[in-house]
Amino acid sequence: MARFKNKEKKETPELNMGSMSDIIFMFLFFFMVITTMREATLKVHFTPPSATEVQKLEKKSLVANIYVGAPVSKNENTLPPGEVSVQLNDQTIKAEDLVADVRDFIGTEKESRDAQDRDRLTFSLKVDKDVQMRYVNTIKQELRKNNALKINYAAGKKAN
Repeated sequence: MARFKNKEKKETPELNMGSMSDIIFMFLFFFMVITTMREATLKVHFTPPSATEVQKLEKKSLVANIYVGAPVSKNENTLPPGEVSVQLNDQTIKAEDLVADVRDFIGTEKESRDAQDRDRLTFSLKVDKDVQMRYVNTIKQELRKNNALKINYAAGKKAN
């Protein structure tokens, strides 16, 4: 019995790349939907204190952040003795304007929310562990005066 061989080489069929672009765009769309962008550029260094009981906030869209810590650059506004800076949204504030700016910040954050979300608005204090409590107490007093009673203190988990 004789065997017949094809003298032509068999080529592998080309891959259909049409569906690959669909998959790439689907991944791109997925990551665009689930990603939340940082709203504020940090101008303050802060190392959160460690805690044993830490809970995550449920709805981060109802959180307004107040950062207190060492300034990133020397050009930032600082509180005396020049080592502490307070950041509300994207700007640092001067020492003499601390109470007025915190009051304005609370008002604008409440006004930017729906009526039903105003009661659930939480103010998160992200304070460096080496900052003196007098600055934090000033901010807390202003929050109380303006009926912003939901306060969160940012902390990191304590390593075992």
